[in-house]
Amino acid sequence: MMNGVVYLDYAATTPVDPKVVSRMTRYLGPTGVFGNAASRSHSFGWKAEEAVEKARRQVASLVNARPEEIIWTSGATESINLAIKGVAHTRSHGRKHIVTSSIEHRAVLDTCEYLERQGFQVTYLKPDFGGIISPEQVENALLPETFLVSLMHVNNEIGTITDVEAIGAITRARDIVFHIDAAQSLARLPLDLQNVKADLVSMSGHKMYGPKGIGALYVRYNPRLRIQAQIHGGGHEGGMRSGTLPTHQIVGMGEAARLTRLHLEADTGRTNRLAERFIGLLQRIDLVTFNGNRLYCVPGIINACFPMVESESLMMRLPNIAMAAGSACTSAAVEPSHVLIGLGLDEEKAHHSVRFSIGRYTTEEDIDYAAKEITLAVRELREISSLENYDGDWLDVKESLPNYTASIQD
Repeated sequence: MMNGVVYLDYAATTPVDPKVVSRMTRYLGPTGVFGNAASRSHSFGWKAEEAVEKARRQVASLVNARPEEIIWTSGATESINLAIKGVAHTRSHGRKHIVTSSIEHRAVLDTCEYLERQGFQVTYLKPDFGGIISPEQVENALLPETFLVSLMHVNNEIGTITDVEAIGAITRARDIVFHIDAAQSLARLPLDLQNVKADLVSMSGHKMYGPKGIGALYVRYNPRLRIQAQIHGGGHEGGMRSGTLPTHQIVGMGEAARLTRLHLEADTGRTNRLAERFIGLLQRIDLVTFNGNRLYCVPGIINACFPMVESESLMMRLPNIAMAAGSACTSAAVEPSHVLIGLGLDEEKAHHSVRFSIGRYTTEEDIDYAAKEITLAVRELREISSLENYDGDWLDVKESLPNYTASIQD
């Protein structure tokens, strides 16, 4: 537990790794390296620039890229905006067609909707019921006017994986720019940009145990690939993103990338085991189902539907378990998740669904405690709704619950 709460919302944000915190503090106070990396007339600036470039190499190493292909931003949302708008204003050359999907993050969807108002045409691919966008769908959607395909590597609500390697091969053959939203994938899956033919990749520091407020955009070295800056000023980052570089945050993201590369296999193995245990325990709850394709997914993101239980009611009843109903960026909205609706779920099922996400600091005790509390809360909420006799099945579950609870405690 963290401060008395079981944290199962790693897809929203991750705690900063203590090693990252330790490294960041060296770049803050008056005795640290606090200089402006753009100040090249004294040692304060030189040391800051050296730290920034080391972090750039660390992030590049995580995705097998060149350091000069990494552009610092304030986070994945800015990286997505820079990638999509930046290419739209320089690469289109009369081609006005973009391909994306209906279950992308709002940063992609809202940016595409903005461009539609500017006269661009956007095709929103619909996933299958499991949340998969296939390479064949992408290929069939391409037009002579298509200049950009933008898709996420791992879905932030259901954890499904997109075959970015196959899609990259398709776009490369057509001379179409391929942008990947990798915010959710970097801490969960390897991404080798020598094998995956992506041109632009958006990254986030706080999704891989680094600080908030820092991200990066990978821009493949290609003389024909140009992106227009969205923030103008001092011409930092090769003219693509102006603004004083936050050295401490950049150092934090660099260290987080180094640790992610070092621990990815071990983290993935632990998450697999914990996710299997958690799903197995939740499956004992009557009528529970899981949204998304549980074969082609990262194990750490689990989206469960509890019929007859409103997700908001479940979360309010369990304030000591951190979970989510949809994306953190839209959790204040009363509308059902656009991702779940995009899968073909009706609004009622969407409102009964909760996302759990497991990470580096999740323990087996966390999993057992959360499963027990969720099971009891679902039972109580169904009883309050006078639905415990639903289809005659719920009585059987009620009788088994005390034994189930005891078995977890044992």
